[in-house]
Amino acid sequence: MSGSPMERQAHATLDLGTREAKGRKIARLLDLPSAHGRRLLEVGTGAGGIAHFFATQCSPPFDVDTVDVTDNRQVTKGYRFTRVEGTKLPFTDNVFDVVVTNHVIEHVGDRAAQLHHLQEIRRVLRGNGKVYLAVPNRWMLVEPHYRLAFLSWLPHTWRSLYLRASGRGSIYDCEPLRRFEIEALAQEAGFQSRNVSIRALRVLVDIEPGASWLARLIAHAPDACLRLFERVIPTHIFILEAFESAEMVK
Repeated sequence: MSGSPMERQAHATLDLGTREAKGRKIARLLDLPSAHGRRLLEVGTGAGGIAHFFATQCSPPFDVDTVDVTDNRQVTKGYRFTRVEGTKLPFTDNVFDVVVTNHVIEHVGDRAAQLHHLQEIRRVLRGNGKVYLAVPNRWMLVEPHYRLAFLSWLPHTWRSLYLRASGRGSIYDCEPLRRFEIEALAQEAGFQSRNVSIRALRVLVDIEPGASWLARLIAHAPDACLRLFERVIPTHIFILEAFESAEMVK
């Protein structure tokens, strides 16, 4: 989704085979009881696999809406799709119990656009709702969109130069974030945030029977060991919930 003058490219993951596992992981991390409300919004539809999972394979299924700035869907059944421009969401206030924003915020634009992305999610989320937020870490060793080592480590003005020199693109159109930047944006938008990146790794290994031995070894390491590598973990994953009172924002 785009919120800045830079022309940004679509970076949707179109491999439906990975989307079911992603949906199951998200559902586990959200810890939603069966009695919880069942209306879900996915911001950034991509191939549609995650939306399809929540609409057809959860028990009971969710009532699912999705939005995106481009239509790259490969599966369209079971949910409603709306094409949008920018970060404004075409819904009234307080209507969703769950919002999923999976590798979207780095594409919407600068910090102001990223903040508005979260503010809009807060606006449409019900008071007791939850948000799944996945963001690529600026300090990841290999940038996932262009597969270049240390690309996001560079100053902004150098990133596109590196990309052009590699022959893999002309303009670096993503804004990966550091952990403290995500937490600051979430708080400013009215959320309290909980980092579940380590738990997400363990859940994914548990869900995927074909996970490599190395992934399984890492997943079974103590939390204290994994936190040593948190600075370069490829993806920060947060569960966001609205502040219960204005006192919590202070």
